[in-house]
Amino acid sequence: MSESATEEKEADHHPYRRPVDAATLILVDRASATPKVLVGKRHDKVVFMPGKFVFPGGRVDTADGRVPVAASIPQALEDNLLKGSPRISPARARSLAVAAIREACEETGLCLGRKPDGAAPSLSEPWKPFADAGLLPDPSGLFLIARAITPPGRVRRFDTRFFTADASAIAHRIEGVIHADAELVELVWVELGSKPLADLHPMTKNVLNELDKRLATGALRHDADVPFYHFYSGKMHRDILGAR
Repeated sequence: MSESATEEKEADHHPYRRPVDAATLILVDRASATPKVLVGKRHDKVVFMPGKFVFPGGRVDTADGRVPVAASIPQALEDNLLKGSPRISPARARSLAVAAIREACEETGLCLGRKPDGAAPSLSEPWKPFADAGLLPDPSGLFLIARAITPPGRVRRFDTRFFTADASAIAHRIEGVIHADAELVELVWVELGSKPLADLHPMTKNVLNELDKRLATGALRHDADVPFYHFYSGKMHRDILGAR
């Protein structure tokens, strides 16, 4: 199953770069009739998407696979992460989910965690804020919404898994993370379909549309279709992970 997503055009002004694994977290507040999502405005001087409203995210770090967690990722989430090509291991799937939580905490100061049974282990940076709050990162409430690979010819390329989680999963807030010199200079909870979301990167808007459709059906589920946006034959295409 494939659909063309023509918002992305072919670019060849940069040499081929292999995409690096990355994770993005979309936090959703469903307390009111219209769901709200958390977006941050990037600094005007950063290399990647300056001045754009984005969701927190970034590349997977080696340490993401080693940090202890409060609960394992659900088997159904792991199954979704293992679909598609290139193939990854279950350990890499866990790292992707954990990376989404780390990036959200680093960029927004909002940490998804849970108090462990017994004393929380000592954690080094960038996980120290969790340990200071007596928490471990908790990926058990994450859902995979989409996967997208940056087209070739770009200065940076990412193989990004887009996760979502309910705002109720936020267990701790670090003050002072958002300021004029930070990577994100502003955080806003905005209703789906509102004006700040009109300035999103085209691929980010694609993913947000997927989330909107999922939310319209009720509670999020792991058995829903997960789209995969990737580039071939001169166009960006939308496939369904695991479809034949």
